Amino acid sequence: MNDLIPHFTAWRVWRAGTREIVDAHVAPASRGAAQLVAGLKAWPGKWYWLDAERTRVVLVRPLTPYRPRWVLHGVLMGLTILCTLGAGAVLAGAYFPPLHAGFSGILLGSWEFFREAVLGNWRSLLVGWSFAVPLLAILGIHELGHYLAARRYAIDSSPPFFIPVPPTLSPIGSLGAFIRVRSPVVDRRQLLDVGAAGPLAGFVVALAVLAWGYLTSERIPIVLGAAPSYVTLVGQPLFLGESILTRFLRDWLLPGTEAVHLSLPAFAGWVGVFITGLNLIPLSQLDGGHVTYGLLGRRQGRVALLAVLGLLWLAQTSPTWYVWVAFAFIVGGGRIQHPPVLVAERGMPSSRWLVGLACVVVFVLTFVPHPFK
Repeated sequence: MNDLIPHFTAWRVWRAGTREIVDAHVAPASRGAAQLVAGLKAWPGKWYWLDAERTRVVLVRPLTPYRPRWVLHGVLMGLTILCTLGAGAVLAGAYFPPLHAGFSGILLGSWEFFREAVLGNWRSLLVGWSFAVPLLAILGIHELGHYLAARRYAIDSSPPFFIPVPPTLSPIGSLGAFIRVRSPVVDRRQLLDVGAAGPLAGFVVALAVLAWGYLTSERIPIVLGAAPSYVTLVGQPLFLGESILTRFLRDWLLPGTEAVHLSLPAFAGWVGVFITGLNLIPLSQLDGGHVTYGLLGRRQGRVALLAVLGLLWLAQTSPTWYVWVAFAFIVGGGRIQHPPVLVAERGMPSSRWLVGLACVVVFVLTFVPHPFK
């Protein structure tokens, strides 16, 4: 810090959680100076300019390092791989999970699934790899995008925690993943970048998975009114809704008028697109809430209210949206307004509006109004 002080006309230093933050005004004579550049490179943390003219700079330094619980991360990842393989095997018709009546029966079926897998039945689940691998790639890259963006700003964040769900409870074997943030977010730029990095990165992978999936899917020789897509789950068809993106890619890569029986990678891509659209809804602590608050500040609350009203309207024909609204309230601590960042009044660089626009476009392309027919 002592090497940088001669280049600043004013600065303030404060501590936020496990991080020390320096907000400094750069002296006109020092802008672009080699000594300042060298001092910034030697800073034991991260830094970024607040404006294109490089008149203000923010420096973030970790005070206490985060020590990941790698055993826990590894166990959750291993269980998620097992569960998604099981879900893929069920979809392929190669494995039928143990089913029992009632809540206690669900718990018993889940226990039997894990017990049989540990005793050697995991080999029969490997047929589900073409669902598990692309789905985990989408979820993993999504969370990796958040993680790397958080590291870019020296935000104290954990590696991804994956959430496994046995195939007796879920047709996809997972409830996704999340990273834990242990230090406050300084400004709206940080919030927007971290919030947008996940869905944008996952969207790229989902595009590739969908292309692979539709090229390996097939249309069946019966015509259904809406020409929907479907998968077979325990011998029964599960008809799926569509987004603008899935409908376009389906009709482009697999032209026809009949219903489409999705291959395992196609369903993985559909799930990835569906989750991307869900995450970009502009509510509280969802990725869409981060992005909207980053762009609009306190006005995010108005957008969130409109989003809730829209979801409640959709819930009249797709009741699953009631569950998602309730989930968003729980995640947000009972509110739809995003909590403030440390320096909420700080403006946004114009380049970040392009990032926000990209998120809006991805949301429009991936949102599924009626997920299940």
